[in-house]
Amino acid sequence: MKEGNQFKPQRLFTYHLLRYTPNLVRDEWLNIGVLIFDESTGDCRLRLIEEPAEYARVARLQPAADENVLRRLRDHLEDRFEFSLRSRPAPRVIFPVPELSEFIRKLDGTFSTGLQLGPQKGLYGTDVDDEVKRLYEEHVGLHGRVARVGAPGTRSMMREYCSQVWRHAGLWQRVERSIRIAEFTYPGDPMRVDFRYRHNGTHGFVHLLSVSRSPSAAKEYAYTAEHIAPRASFKSEFAAVTDVPLESGNLRHQFIRDTLREARIEPIPLEGFAVWVAKLKPMLQ
Repeated sequence: MKEGNQFKPQRLFTYHLLRYTPNLVRDEWLNIGVLIFDESTGDCRLRLIEEPAEYARVARLQPAADENVLRRLRDHLEDRFEFSLRSRPAPRVIFPVPELSEFIRKLDGTFSTGLQLGPQKGLYGTDVDDEVKRLYEEHVGLHGRVARVGAPGTRSMMREYCSQVWRHAGLWQRVERSIRIAEFTYPGDPMRVDFRYRHNGTHGFVHLLSVSRSPSAAKEYAYTAEHIAPRASFKSEFAAVTDVPLESGNLRHQFIRDTLREARIEPIPLEGFAVWVAKLKPMLQ
């Protein structure tokens, strides 16, 4: 596979689909996530459902599914994954190779009756992030979505675009993803900030806001930023990427802009994110 003028070697990845089974007697299940890893390097990724539309799909296909239980299962699994990685170097998710199989075995053994690992399978690819995205879209995500920069979209669509911008800028390995912020607010806080970068002792947080779908999320992020800044042992800066530009004549957009700026959060329209990253790049190298 070609990337620019470089040819990346094919790597053998191993993956499991994560299945939600609300009723074991009927042996009916739905895929809700992907766990993929490279046994030769210890490179590992986990992706689970998070969008309201994805939970709604589960409810349509499995009327017996309990969304609150499903969300708790998701949080529990991510907590286990993060707990095992706390001593790992950031931002890459790397296991010492001898520990990887043991981690997978223990993880499978701690699942509740509602969550199961599917059979182990293998595939060849060049990039673990590309493969987890592809597997998720094929086996878990909603079909028929067409992402268009500047159009109203879900956070998943926004994340895919922003991830590509980070990669094209050569900064993908310099940013952390899905940062739990409970250490700055209160134990049990489920919120995660999408990206974090570091430069000269400063931690920069970047969060994605789908203004067209969930305008109230701006208040949650503003609350988070206001708690991180005084409690952190480092200097911090914040940015919010919005799915549509905030228009001055729109009262809802004005409310969101004022809410963000009061918390010292820089608003960035999705269509301007690539330019913003280009300006940030020299500080991260």
